[in-house]
Amino acid sequence: MNKRKRVLKIIFIGIFAVPVLLLTVYINHQLRLNAEAELRLPLGQMVEVGGHNMSIYVEGTGETTLVFMSGGGTCSPILDFKSLYSLLSDKYQIAVVEKFGYGFSDVVDKDRDIDSILEDTRTALAAAGLNAPYVLCPHSMSGLEALYWAQKYPDEVSAIIGLDMAVPEYYDTMNINIPLMRAAGWAAHIGITRLIPGISDSDAIQHGTLSETEKEIYRAVFFSRTAAVTMLNEMERVKENAEKVDSMEVPQLPMLLFLSDGSGGTGFDKETWRKIPIQYLSQVEGGEYIELDCPHYVHDYEYKAISERIIVFLLAR
Repeated sequence: MNKRKRVLKIIFIGIFAVPVLLLTVYINHQLRLNAEAELRLPLGQMVEVGGHNMSIYVEGTGETTLVFMSGGGTCSPILDFKSLYSLLSDKYQIAVVEKFGYGFSDVVDKDRDIDSILEDTRTALAAAGLNAPYVLCPHSMSGLEALYWAQKYPDEVSAIIGLDMAVPEYYDTMNINIPLMRAAGWAAHIGITRLIPGISDSDAIQHGTLSETEKEIYRAVFFSRTAAVTMLNEMERVKENAEKVDSMEVPQLPMLLFLSDGSGGTGFDKETWRKIPIQYLSQVEGGEYIELDCPHYVHDYEYKAISERIIVFLLAR
């Protein structure tokens, strides 16, 4: 009987303790978010898109506009790309569009089919006073948006420079665990992610050229924009989006792809990761690619080499 009482007591304590612990974690998270509010003041300008605020950052005054487009789940695109675009803004106009749910943009629970994503981006650029044609510089998943943009509005895209960008075939076999991602989103909302040492130290923080202040801003944005509902909605539709891009003709325009070694979270081995975009590029007349010995976030590792090759590529057009 005593043993049974002890077991029941432990169960009772556990049932009581877990909610208390989660509540404590959540309160701590909210207090920290409030303390970090000044760090999350927009670095660029906010424009209205569909009744919500979208963040767009512009730097440089060149005649050619390079539009940087972030990969899925990149919490702070403006800072993530900074090591690279800061080496280009003396020659070109730079624009970084932060999709809903990313960076300083609003978190919006809306459908993320590829048409909606693209129209949001086009509207934001126009609202910021930027005019096509653009040179698109997509990383990872936004490669789908860039290709679709060139397919749907060919006069608006003069070239694509892929920063280890995705092409449709990747998603044929990619395993996307939405329930697990939803669980991660819940954990981030509660503040559990704050208990994991170093989780906010992205490749941009560890390998890029961000100042100490910019690193603190990045971390503050990370804790407010990890697995946001907009990002999760985007992942739910990504396979359908890839199929739509794949159903249309491969766009014919100047294209330069920088390819990583596949490490850093792609889920593919090096050979497969590189083979797929090279096969896609073989359908593009005059398409070029450059292999880099670094992880998936190539612009946070080889920013100097990439910037130099971009300049050469654009001068040759």
